[in-house]
Amino acid sequence: MTRKIKLTFVINSLVGGGAERVFTTLLSATAELTRNYDMTLILLDDETEVYKVPEWVRIIRLDCSRSFLKSILKLSAVLIREQPDITLSFLARSNVATIIAGLFARHQVVISERVNTSAHYGIGAKATALKACIRLIYRFASKVITPSSGVAEDLVQHFNVPRHKIVVINNPVDICMIRQRGQEIVQIPIEKPFNIAVGRLTKVKNFRLLIEAYAKCPDAPPLIILGQGPEEESLRAHVANLGLQHRVILAGFQDNPFAIMRHADAYVSASNGEGFPNGLVEAMALGLPVISTNCPSGPSEILAGLPQHSIDGLTHAPYGLLVPVRNVKAMAAALQLYNDFDLRARYAEAAAARVKIYSVEFALKRYWSVIQSLKPMVKGVH
Repeated sequence: MTRKIKLTFVINSLVGGGAERVFTTLLSATAELTRNYDMTLILLDDETEVYKVPEWVRIIRLDCSRSFLKSILKLSAVLIREQPDITLSFLARSNVATIIAGLFARHQVVISERVNTSAHYGIGAKATALKACIRLIYRFASKVITPSSGVAEDLVQHFNVPRHKIVVINNPVDICMIRQRGQEIVQIPIEKPFNIAVGRLTKVKNFRLLIEAYAKCPDAPPLIILGQGPEEESLRAHVANLGLQHRVILAGFQDNPFAIMRHADAYVSASNGEGFPNGLVEAMALGLPVISTNCPSGPSEILAGLPQHSIDGLTHAPYGLLVPVRNVKAMAAALQLYNDFDLRARYAEAAAARVKIYSVEFALKRYWSVIQSLKPMVKGVH
């Protein structure tokens, strides 16, 4: 009898975030695969777990305190002991640590880079060091999965990742789950109409630009921002300085954002950089018309059906409105356009049709095709 393949997953933690949601969405769809695979999840950091892991996946919790060095050392020790056949990791620190640990433990490593690396990590000493590490290490992975062609191209052009190792797999969207959860009772007080934005409160998400656009568009409905992060205090101060306390509401992290999103007039993203904007596609699954900056990478592919391309101003894409990155005036103009009910209705219909191509089943099939392509090289498998 052929033994089961030992498959290990690695991620920093399961705190609230788009990558963590995608990760657990994929895990939750693997029940039928347990006939051929023993699955283990390694969490690098001891942090609050927002997302649930299915019962058939064994969990090993480490306490690396977000440290690169601790992540490499502790993960290496675990993988040498566990001796998996294949390891699949998500997020940059997990990816780097898993590749290095994989060299010691001698097994196949598949990594999944979730963001446009050049755009996401910005500038500064820490960002420069991380990019150098990615440039040095990522090429040693067996396969590199990216959520969009823009992320893939960035890794090839700027981080020395061989093109033949890259596989583009769009993030899965559990449309049925999102719509079901959208029907649940809203847990915070809301008044209609309103627009909504969702995401980690970080500089790269550029909620500051969205707030400034609201200051230039006084007749747009109020904005609710769902999320938490290091920029929260600064953003609250910015809202107060612009006198927008009654029009821009920072509502924090919500366990079920879909129940709130479903009631919104429109979804807005002002990000400077994405890998694949999960919140944007989830909003489309709820039938919301959307506005997004044309950031690298993902919005152009989703809303225009095109690879990353430059735009001069507010653009009517087939599935939503695109505006240039860091352009307050264009964002304000897009908000103004969505005061038109008929335009919102047309884009809501287009969004709901477009989102069907991002099914969980299709994404899982693609991920498993990558894993299965490595089976001939796995230790002990004949």
